[in-house]
Amino acid sequence: METMVEIQNLCKHFGSLVAVDNISFQVTQGEILGFLGPNGAGKSTTMKMITGFLTPTSGTVKVAGHDILQSPLSAKRRIGYLPEGAPTYPDMTSAQFLDFIAQIRGLQGLNKRKRLDEIIQRVNLESVLDQPIDTLSKGFKRRVGLAQAILHDPEVLILDEPTDGLDPNQKHEVRTLISDMAKEKVIILSTHILEEVHAVCSRAIIIANGRLVADGTPSELESRSLYYNAVTISLRAPQQQAPEIRKQLLNLPQVAKLETLEESPSLLTYQLFPKNKSPIIAEISQHARERNWKVEELHLDTGHLDEVFRTITTAH
Repeated sequence: METMVEIQNLCKHFGSLVAVDNISFQVTQGEILGFLGPNGAGKSTTMKMITGFLTPTSGTVKVAGHDILQSPLSAKRRIGYLPEGAPTYPDMTSAQFLDFIAQIRGLQGLNKRKRLDEIIQRVNLESVLDQPIDTLSKGFKRRVGLAQAILHDPEVLILDEPTDGLDPNQKHEVRTLISDMAKEKVIILSTHILEEVHAVCSRAIIIANGRLVADGTPSELESRSLYYNAVTISLRAPQQQAPEIRKQLLNLPQVAKLETLEESPSLLTYQLFPKNKSPIIAEISQHARERNWKVEELHLDTGHLDEVFRTITTAH
């Protein structure tokens, strides 16, 4: 796949504050890159430099082969940008604002009308077209901002918190729209909602204190979790058998640790952690079968992204 966004040694200083510290990464066509980090990590600053809104202190940004500083117009024509807060002209109606953006983007005549109708329908703005933007709910303002970002069918989409302020149904619609558009575009989106990474992202980057500290698929990042390949087992057995069952489980060759989740008169539930994060579910299942345990649940944990996020970002 073609590399559409290339970031090399990107830095941004505000006086003595280092907001972005020597970040490098590439994004290829078809990727949806989740940009994660705590507040103040440098996510929005990096996005502003990618779009040319902020000038880097050092480093380079190339969009579809065009350097954002040396060929700014060529690069920006290929970018759609939804900034944090979705700034618009509040006294304009939604229809007036989108028509204005279409003109700026060089759309004319029948082509302009067709594109406006298509985007208004895709983002579900029909009901608020004649309302001043200032009177819209936060969710509708966000949709207007998204509509202006995709109006010119850009090759690269930079979306800063695209589902911020949306209700669950609206979030689902926007995530579906993003997934549908990803086939022929590069999409970089920042989010605080880790479930969104699973819902739409093919890859995620985590930054902390302006530095890139993790880069991988959601599954690869989850594999760094303490809970990766952990197994929860619930079985019907008298409570007095609990000490012997715990002992047997802990004696399994690949089990490193056991945590008791429940020991009621008739139900025993334990979480088992593997040595070196190796798979242990088959070993536990076979042991349970051999002893004719009445297993109610046997659950494999694939890891917790929120725990990985906290561990990585608090260590830097």
